[in-house]
Amino acid sequence: MSAAARTVEAIWHLEAAKVIGRVARLVRDVGLAEEFAQDALVAALETWPAKGIPDNPGAWLMTAAQRRALDYLRHRRLAADKAGEISAEIDFHHAAAADDLARRIDEGLDDEIGDDLLRLIFTACHPVLAPEARAALTLRLMGGLTTGEIARAYLKPEATIAQRIVRAKKTLAAARVPFEVPRGSELVGRLGSVLEVVYLIFNEGYSATSGEDWMRPALCEEAQRLGRVLARLLPAESEVQGLIALMEIQASRLQARVGAGGEPILLLDQDRSRWDRLLIRRGLEALAKAEALPGPLGPYTLQAAIAACHAQAATREATDWPRIAALYDALAQTAPSPVVSLNRAVAVAMAFGPAAGLEIVDALLAEPTLQNYHLLPAVRGDLLARLDRIDEARAEFEKAAALTQNARERALLLARAGGCGP
Repeated sequence: MSAAARTVEAIWHLEAAKVIGRVARLVRDVGLAEEFAQDALVAALETWPAKGIPDNPGAWLMTAAQRRALDYLRHRRLAADKAGEISAEIDFHHAAAADDLARRIDEGLDDEIGDDLLRLIFTACHPVLAPEARAALTLRLMGGLTTGEIARAYLKPEATIAQRIVRAKKTLAAARVPFEVPRGSELVGRLGSVLEVVYLIFNEGYSATSGEDWMRPALCEEAQRLGRVLARLLPAESEVQGLIALMEIQASRLQARVGAGGEPILLLDQDRSRWDRLLIRRGLEALAKAEALPGPLGPYTLQAAIAACHAQAATREATDWPRIAALYDALAQTAPSPVVSLNRAVAVAMAFGPAAGLEIVDALLAEPTLQNYHLLPAVRGDLLARLDRIDEARAEFEKAAALTQNARERALLLARAGGCGP
């Protein structure tokens, strides 16, 4: 790939969401909007290497995509005129929008892109789609990633990701999902879906579910970028601030989470001097904003407060485990789940002893949703080892190793099992 082509792709990565969002507002279809935006990208790849990068490449891409959309709308209007099938959707809204857009292009005017980005992300993360489809479509539309890049990030065949994205677009079109930001109480419910997708992307990067690597930092970076976009667009939403705080603080540990050979290093064993202080500062600032906003603390803000306890402890011994346990108590009340209860058991064990934690873990053994969750036996094995119940601990670590699909994590758990020798 030439230097010019790499430059075009880098610009596209930054501008894709803005271009697709603006065009989708006009044509009311994210699939069509992406198609027209891709046409603009192809035109850039053909034109810029010969004529040079324009002074404002984002505006160039925007104008090219919008002109393509205008041609499409005019063609639809002419076809509808001939067929006598002009509907309000085609003749009034689209015609008015097309005329206004044409005027703006001719006059060199532009308006705020914030609403367009919000519409785009709320559409891509619509609950009508399955979570994995929302994540793939969001990375495609908001991140400007290619299907191949998304497939590599998730270690899935490219055809699988392509089908997932195509089906997502068709589902949105068939369900006639409006290209808009929900209002009032509906916004709160839909915002939860958006934040869930962003954190799903981050978590897959932070602790990969499968493959040879324990982490995929590129996914973490994409999720953080999406979170920062949301934080700029919705600064008064405490859970948006809470999520970006949580991701920034957790991402600060990425360099310390793996050894020289790629092996996982658990939190309490990490070299805290390798934690990224800039990301910690950003996270703490976002957490302060979330806590200052009115209303009770939400799940992401509470998790960010837990992460902050670790980030602010200079040593593992200085960690305020009673506060962490109390925050998990609050989280269990706000967003109860078996996984939250398992994490709470770890905090209780650190604050009040392994026997107290084991009691909570044992109460989760019959929980159906945790039957194949490798961290349940992993946590139980750790607590049993601390209670000198070595044979039982070894069996739990071996069970956890058999359940995980990540090679690095499996090696870690088998090493823990081997450490439970005579």
